[in-house]
Amino acid sequence: MILLKLFWSFFQIGLFSIGGGMAAIPLIQNQVVSINGWLTLTEFTDLVTIAEMTPGPIGINSATFVGIRIAGLPGAIAATAGCVLPSCIIAAILAWVYYRFKNLAVAQGVLDALRPAIVALIASAGLTILILAIFGEGGFKADIKEINFVSVLIFVSSLFVLRKWKVNPVFVMLGAGIIGGAIYMFC
Repeated sequence: MILLKLFWSFFQIGLFSIGGGMAAIPLIQNQVVSINGWLTLTEFTDLVTIAEMTPGPIGINSATFVGIRIAGLPGAIAATAGCVLPSCIIAAILAWVYYRFKNLAVAQGVLDALRPAIVALIASAGLTILILAIFGEGGFKADIKEINFVSVLIFVSSLFVLRKWKVNPVFVMLGAGIIGGAIYMFC
């Protein structure tokens, strides 16, 4: 039964993850944390971090990670298959439709309307993770003592390096991990 539940949960994520991996984060969080309680919010944040650092799409990495955690290798296969199947079906159908009707103004209008919604999904996921990193599991608080200033410093520095010098994100993550580990180990 758990394999079917994993498959169905990640099938829904795969079906409604319009806009790529980052847009899927709120959907994954809803299924994995809120609905099924397979992970805590802190564990989910760790999941997103690990899924971003490993090769491959974040949705598939998340499905595999959660599946293994909940039901071992069969769980990983069920969750990953659930996540991938809708994309395969939808991509095949959309490719056929796009090539058949790509010159219609309605098709371009739909694509133009979806872009801002996808940006909103990505921003929502980013803000949720940022608030968790800065304020912890308790969420946003007006009390300055509750702010994790090391996280704020690492966030601002990483954002600056990424925007100013267009450094490869892998190097930024590596540097942030090393700096964060050193700070927390010695302080």
